[in-house]
Amino acid sequence: MKIVADAYRFLIPLLLIAALSAFLHQYALAAAAAILALFVLFFFRDPERKIPAKDGMIVSPADGKVVRIATGEGNLPLQVSIFLSIFDVHVNRAPIEGRVTRIERRKGRFRAAFDDAASLENERNIVDIEGGNRRVEVVLIAGLIARRIVSWINPGDRLERGQRIGLIRFGSRVDLFLPQDVELHIKKGDHVRGGASIIGKFV
Repeated sequence: MKIVADAYRFLIPLLLIAALSAFLHQYALAAAAAILALFVLFFFRDPERKIPAKDGMIVSPADGKVVRIATGEGNLPLQVSIFLSIFDVHVNRAPIEGRVTRIERRKGRFRAAFDDAASLENERNIVDIEGGNRRVEVVLIAGLIARRIVSWINPGDRLERGQRIGLIRFGSRVDLFLPQDVELHIKKGDHVRGGASIIGKFV
């Protein structure tokens, strides 16, 4: 099973604690450390995904449950919000192919990520991607437990659809902002898979 390299900063200390505790016959502590190590392996898993290849498709930037769909009014874009529980894969992916035109880090609070207020108040990374005349915005939002957003891309980078772009540790939310003319293929309550599930298509 492939795991994210970021996992090792947690995994190695836990394994050392488990081994040392077992050596000192502190079996309860050793078992607890081993269980936490298994959780780290599970949380930081990074499965391969089959990325839809059809032109104009927009794929999910994250695994999780669709908790909000806001249709754009006036000049506002469509908004699709995905909640990632601690049991979901937390590697985030590019919804379209294109060039990264902006990455902006905004400090904020750490509300529970399933709360819609988290979209406005929580700490987040804003990533704009432009492909042709199309632009989408992906917002990686820290949650109540997740206090760290890891970015693997830089402004100016060229991305493929479904390419890994970052990670949010231990429960989070991802908001996707799309042009109004996008035809959505999902509904509130759906469970989606990053890079594999189709959010919609450009009309």
